Amino acid sequence: MSLRLRHPIKTARGLGSAKDGTHHWILQRITAIALVALSLYLVGLVAWLAGSGYGEVRAAVAHPANAVLLVAFLVTSFWHAKLGMQVIIEDYIHTPWLAATAQLLVIFVCVLAAIASVLAVIRIALGA
Repeated sequence: MSLRLRHPIKTARGLGSAKDGTHHWILQRITAIALVALSLYLVGLVAWLAGSGYGEVRAAVAHPANAVLLVAFLVTSFWHAKLGMQVIIEDYIHTPWLAATAQLLVIFVCVLAAIASVLAVIRIALGA
């Protein structure tokens, strides 16, 4: 009969992070709340511009306040998507090399799409 004098917390330490998951969860909620507000703005902008011509839409996007809010929407959207895909990959892909490859692919696609989208808004805003 073995007598264990260790506390269960001592046995559990070092077996996983108890801090990173909370930070990830909080970031998901913050980006989700930001997306609610920014999505409402975007829906309002699209409704306001419905039926407008190309020049008027381009001028509206070129307005500094609209350009900043559109960039904020794009960055927040891709960040939130990356966080969500990370959770899905962690939960459903159990092969280590495939999970790592999928994580890298998600990061690459999200960053590339975010950069392309932000550059498009900047190009319109600067009138190029």
